[in-house]
Amino acid sequence: MNSELTVLELIKDNYQEIFSAERKVADFILKNPENAVNSNVSELAQKSGVSDATIIRFCKHIGFQGYYQMRIQLSADLGRHSAANMLNEIDESDPVSSMFQRFANNLIEIGRNISVKEMEYCVGLINGADHVHLIAVGNTSPHAMYMGFRLERLGVHATYNMLPEYMMNHINLAKENDIIIALSESGSSKQIIQMLDFAKRKGLKNIVITGYRHSPVSKYADCLLLTKVAGEAFDYLKEYSHLNCIAVVDAVLECIEKTSKIDLKPANQPELIFSEYKL
Repeated sequence: MNSELTVLELIKDNYQEIFSAERKVADFILKNPENAVNSNVSELAQKSGVSDATIIRFCKHIGFQGYYQMRIQLSADLGRHSAANMLNEIDESDPVSSMFQRFANNLIEIGRNISVKEMEYCVGLINGADHVHLIAVGNTSPHAMYMGFRLERLGVHATYNMLPEYMMNHINLAKENDIIIALSESGSSKQIIQMLDFAKRKGLKNIVITGYRHSPVSKYADCLLLTKVAGEAFDYLKEYSHLNCIAVVDAVLECIEKTSKIDLKPANQPELIFSEYKL
């Protein structure tokens, strides 16, 4: 890939070499670069009238390893990562308060987009499961660890680990009444897709916590909880923030804590045992 060329220039340079289906993707991006960069792989496929696989092939044919790499470069080309853009979102008269207000507004909007029915179904699946298997990869893994630890404190049997191979083993050994909770901000992590597909073929229920309603991982969800506000502009630096994901996780945990099905007395025993180590 010629790093000196922008994504739009690479598309134009390779246009005659790509297949006809891929030209639909190229045409859409060239005409709508802002719209394209705000779309994940499944959304761009829908808008272009092609399959997810065609999007991936297109990206590889113009010199990228995959769609996410191309999306990051397109975002950079459009100036989405610039410090100036970030500063425009902050009230200079009270920048700290303004920043926290923006966080709060996003969380309120996310809460409005999760219905009571969806949350009740999610909590019901967790409460009714014999064992919960949490899966995540990359920088989302610590949040699966956090959620698993908190579930165990509430008396829910859970497995969680940083290694995808470890979690795949547990899915392989999962019983009929076990469930999967998958956390994936991008909704396009290949290992998560593989684990969810395996779990679905075993007949397990999947709870998916992700940023996009239309994404590869969302297709496997029996219960889908979204962590992004609809229409939120893509900025690859902000993609490293997991404030929204943690807020959704905490909302689920609080709902479980309020249910009568969890016996808190035995769940509290580890905290009581370790209490002597706290001042």
